[in-house]
Amino acid sequence: MTAAAISKRLRALADPARAEHAQRYFKTGKGEYGEGDRFLGIRVPVLRAQVKQCGVVALEDIQKLLRSAMHEERLFALLLLVRQFPKGDAEQQAAIYRLYLDNTQYINNWDLVDSSARQIVGSYLETRDRKMLYELARSSSIWERRIAVIATFHFIDKHQFDDALKLAKLLLSDEEDLIHKAVGWLLREIGKCDLDIEKAFLQEHYKNMPRTMLRYAIERFPEQLRKKYPAGEV
Repeated sequence: MTAAAISKRLRALADPARAEHAQRYFKTGKGEYGEGDRFLGIRVPVLRAQVKQCGVVALEDIQKLLRSAMHEERLFALLLLVRQFPKGDAEQQAAIYRLYLDNTQYINNWDLVDSSARQIVGSYLETRDRKMLYELARSSSIWERRIAVIATFHFIDKHQFDDALKLAKLLLSDEEDLIHKAVGWLLREIGKCDLDIEKAFLQEHYKNMPRTMLRYAIERFPEQLRKKYPAGEV
């Protein structure tokens, strides 16, 4: 299926009322993180169902969708990449990875990052050099920094924590709330696998962590312990 055919199908599913709500939810106003983004108003389950009906789509067509002005078309492109990545051979996976990193300027909201970075960047780098993650983490782009964080969730699933913890430390002083949330989420995921490792990291850094980051990291702790961290009593 071509990009034009997919776009035509998606636009037939558009819901203006839902699109208006999405523009508020994803902070598209002037000065907000999603400034200027435009929506069709299609729910994610509907998009996923459409992805399943597409079969294999050429990377050239996926790139066209990924560069669309419409948020759902960009998300659709990423969902296609996520679906095709594990089915591809080494050459195809490398091409998907390169396409992803060459187009990060269009992966420009948290849902786009969170639905794809782990499955593509994290998966591709599982057995490879991971220096790209540190380049992304030092980027001026909030979305590239978030890609770096979310990609490490693939490693965490494999009980590989070193890069995740190094990135968490690197981003402790990040100014963006969406990065604070992502790093806190990262630490919480590590805690699900090995609570002692999360607690050791927190013990060293919690007094200097942004409050949002800390709140996300400890939200599954017992209430009594959870109250001690903000008070500096651990």
